[in-house]
Amino acid sequence: MAVQRFGVSLQKELLEDLDKLVVNRSFPNRSQAIAFLIEKYKVERSWEEDATVTGAILLVYDHHKRDVVDQSIHIQHEYQPLILALQHIHVTHDACLETIAVKGRAHEIRELADKLIGMKGVEYGDLMMSKVID
Repeated sequence: MAVQRFGVSLQKELLEDLDKLVVNRSFPNRSQAIAFLIEKYKVERSWEEDATVTGAILLVYDHHKRDVVDQSIHIQHEYQPLILALQHIHVTHDACLETIAVKGRAHEIRELADKLIGMKGVEYGDLMMSKVID
């Protein structure tokens, strides 16, 4: 894709924030930081518009807690067409980290994530949004 140059005028505080983003994210320059922000905006819009999207659901739970594994499996079977892959890691003797790669309509993925994160016994959960690669 061809790169085009353009000028940007920003308030001093916003420019300082942009420069902090460049440093904190190790971007090689401001242009890369601006491109990152635009891509992030596009991803958020695609989720708002209920497009077909990809993402990952992260769960941390104690697998010894009553029924958490069985509940998770049951919910995942209900949403099986959305699930691309699952990775289960034993972080400690009790704690498990599960990442679930998903693809589907944004509202269905959010619904799945909400059910999994809301299960009794889940200590932490999050949904990471990603762009769709057709």
